[in-house]
Amino acid sequence: MLRRYLRERKTVDADIARNPVLRHASPIWLADRFRADWPVRWTQLLAAGDVQAPMWLRVDGRRATAESYLEMLREAGLKGRAESRVPLAIALDAPCDVHELPGFGQGLVSVQDLGAQCVAFPLELASGQRVLDACAAPGGKTALIAEREPSLARLVALDIDPQRLTRVQENLGRGGLRAELASSDLREPEAWWDGVPFDRILLDAPCSALGVIRRHPDIRLRKSPSEIDKLPLLQARLLAACWRMLAPGGRLVYATCTVTRSENRDVMAAFLAGTPDAAIIAPESWPGWPGFGEADGFGRQILPGEAGADGFYYAALLKH
Repeated sequence: MLRRYLRERKTVDADIARNPVLRHASPIWLADRFRADWPVRWTQLLAAGDVQAPMWLRVDGRRATAESYLEMLREAGLKGRAESRVPLAIALDAPCDVHELPGFGQGLVSVQDLGAQCVAFPLELASGQRVLDACAAPGGKTALIAEREPSLARLVALDIDPQRLTRVQENLGRGGLRAELASSDLREPEAWWDGVPFDRILLDAPCSALGVIRRHPDIRLRKSPSEIDKLPLLQARLLAACWRMLAPGGRLVYATCTVTRSENRDVMAAFLAGTPDAAIIAPESWPGWPGFGEADGFGRQILPGEAGADGFYYAALLKH
C-alpha cells in the first residue's frame, strides 16, 4: 500500500486536497450535516475535530485569582495563560497530569473547557436563589455554580444515572462544595421534587456532542444520523419538564455541546412557539458575556476552536 502511494502520490494527494471528507477522515453523513447547517464553515468544523484541544482550568475564585494561580503554576514549572474575557479561566501551554496542578486535590483548580465555563454568564446567579442543575453529571457545571455563588438558598444536582452522581459528589467534595444530589428521571419530578419552584434551572441537555469531537474522536464512529435525529424530541420533553419547575420570573438556560441546528435553534423555536409564557433573554443582556459565538435569533453558538473553546450552545429563557 505504501509503495503504491509513493508511485501515485501526486494523484492521491490531489484527490485528498479536493475532498474534505477524505482529508479529515469524516463519515459522509457527518460532513453532509455540517454542510447543511454551516454551508460556509463546514470544512472548518471538520478540521476543528482534528486539532488537539487545549487543557483549560477553572480557578476557584473564592480562594485565588487567575493571576495568583498562574504564579503558582510557574513555581511548579508549568506555564499557562489567562483568558481575560472569561474570569478564572486558564489554558495550559501543554497538558499535564491533574495531580501535577497545584491545589488540584484540594479543589483550588478544576479541569473544565472554556466553553463550559461560559455557562455562568447566561445563568446570572445571585444570593438566595434556588438552582437546579437538571442533567448534572459529571458535575463540572454544578461545582462552578457552587463556587460562583456560595450563598444560594438551594442547589440541586439531578441525574438519571446514580453511578454518574458519584462523579458529581467527587467533584464537589474535592472543592469542599455542597449540593443536594438526586437520581431520577427529569421527566418525572414527583419522584424527587418538593414542589417549590426554582429561580434558575440549567438544562445541559443530552446531545450529539458534535462540538467536542476533538476530545472524543470516536464520536465519528459511535454516532449515527438516526440516533441524532431522535434527540430533539428528548430535548423538547426535558425542556417542558424543567419549565414546570421554574418559578415565574425565573430563568432557564438551555445548553448543549453540539453544533447542529436541529438540536439548538430549532428546539428553541419549537419550544417558544408552544409555550406562551416563555421569552428569550437576549444574549446581549447576559452580564459579562465575552462576545463568543454566532447569533441565531435565540442564543449563541460557540464553534469548536473559537478562542480555544469546544463547541457549545447557550440560550436563556424567562418565564413570565
